Amino acid sequence: MKKIIFLALSSALFMACGGEKKSSEGTDSTKTAAEAPAGSSIKVDGSSTVFPISEAVSEEFEKANPEIHVTANSSGTGAGFKKFIRNEIDVTGASRPIKASEDKECAEKQIAYFEIPIAYDGLAIVVNKENKWVDYMTVEELKKLWEPSAKGTIMYWNQIRPTWPKEKINLYGAGTESGTFDYFTEAIVGEAKSCRPDYTGSEDDNVLVGGVAGDKYALGYFGYAYFFENQDKLKIVPIDDKKDENGKGAVAPSNETIINGTYQPLSRPLLIYVNKASAAKPEVTSYVNYYIDQAPVLVPETGYVPLSTETYKLVKERFAAGTTGSLFLTLKTTVGVKLEEVLKTTQSK
Repeated sequence: MKKIIFLALSSALFMACGGEKKSSEGTDSTKTAAEAPAGSSIKVDGSSTVFPISEAVSEEFEKANPEIHVTANSSGTGAGFKKFIRNEIDVTGASRPIKASEDKECAEKQIAYFEIPIAYDGLAIVVNKENKWVDYMTVEELKKLWEPSAKGTIMYWNQIRPTWPKEKINLYGAGTESGTFDYFTEAIVGEAKSCRPDYTGSEDDNVLVGGVAGDKYALGYFGYAYFFENQDKLKIVPIDDKKDENGKGAVAPSNETIINGTYQPLSRPLLIYVNKASAAKPEVTSYVNYYIDQAPVLVPETGYVPLSTETYKLVKERFAAGTTGSLFLTLKTTVGVKLEEVLKTTQSK
């Protein structure tokens, strides 16, 4: 099991799209893996960011239930949703909430789903260890570097700040099928998928780590857990969003800064989506309940911040009640959203 460290906010969300949709039968939380036929299998895919968590949960679940085989892969958030919509997998991990278009396709294919927040992450902006000139960056500077109009025009470090060297910036970032790509572009550029195309992109975060680690003039971004695992090769870049009237200045991602909301706008929720039809099988119901129950222990081990005990309890209750769909689709943006506040608001309705 990979040992990668964590960060993020403690809160959560597990609600319905366009108003709550509750099935009459819900999901029977009393079903156990012992009721599953011998040789049963569960297919998990999706986000490479969420993958370390799913991998850890799957390994431990198989140890506790040797009669059940769990296949966990990481094809990326977008690719995972495509497989989910094609009914090829039972569970998909996502580093951003489901899109309206994906929700529509699920409805067209008559796929009801459970949306389960499991942890929080913070996107890390990183440079090479030999980079001695970057002390911090502002959101405006990152936007100038990554927006579509930067293609072929913003090519050198000194174009970001005149005091920086006149050396070409080599950019590394998430592939276009990645939920990290969607979240980063919305948070930094202001519109999801709006990005210069002339950068090295990959859904495999380890490829991005290697690219920045091997290039003195590189800059990249990916989930913080991958930075922490490779901090001997990389340098973190604190970010100043220029929105704090108290002038907090540049903030580096850490457990504390994500939990207290000061690392903005690059903190984000991590989720899993579960096919409701799959959840009718005792082995899948058992797996999802196990995932939620073990998250407080396994999430930190794999690199992220667990939700509060009360939040996990609420998430599990909603899963048992059969609440399907996504509340995220009713929000204008998920960037900077305090999920605990949203949850309290929906509870009071």
